[in-house]
Amino acid sequence: MLGPIVNAIAIVVCAILGKLLIRNFPERFEVIIKQGIALALLYIGISGAMESQAILTLILSVVIGSILGEWINIDKGMNNIGLWAEKKLGFGEGSFATGFVTASILFCTGSMAIVGALNSGLQGNHEMLFAKSILDGVISIVFASQLGLGVAFAAIPVLLYQGAIALGATYIKVWLTAEIITEMSAVGSLLIAGIGVNFLGASTKPIKVANMIPAIFLPWLFIALGFRM
Repeated sequence: MLGPIVNAIAIVVCAILGKLLIRNFPERFEVIIKQGIALALLYIGISGAMESQAILTLILSVVIGSILGEWINIDKGMNNIGLWAEKKLGFGEGSFATGFVTASILFCTGSMAIVGALNSGLQGNHEMLFAKSILDGVISIVFASQLGLGVAFAAIPVLLYQGAIALGATYIKVWLTAEIITEMSAVGSLLIAGIGVNFLGASTKPIKVANMIPAIFLPWLFIALGFRM
């Protein structure tokens, strides 16, 4: 569990630093920073999605996963948690829930979260999660400067998600083949691109990326059933 714990601590510490050290920027600088983040997320998301070797699987996963997520309304649930925490802790920032949801999705998707947690649990090798901690820390500084301390609370789902994979690594490794990890990561990357679209404000109606979370796990099902297209 060392890797997941270090990752969570890095997010909390760096988010606090970002909130305290990068503030009261002139509006024009805030705008350009946000646009820069958006473009970077679009690049990361699109390039990661292009790693997919089964495009139809990716498309079906996103469509069916989005329907499932919309039915469950994950976005509303995560926002409610963020709003509840904001009210209880008295931050009154307004963007607390947005920061929590956005950062949670970003930090929990991608192959580094899955493979790093597997390595941590199976081999006691935490190098990948330590590297991810540095990346997440840098992102937390920038995100927290824009979205507030809700970003720090993304450490909780990160710890739970990666911790569960690390603890259950012995049992799930058999089913997490390289092909499945690649396709799951590709779907996760596409969701990251969705976050970039929201940051850029390119859509009049923000994408409910949280409602697309079930899509990340559907390639596992499709490949297990022998569907590869």
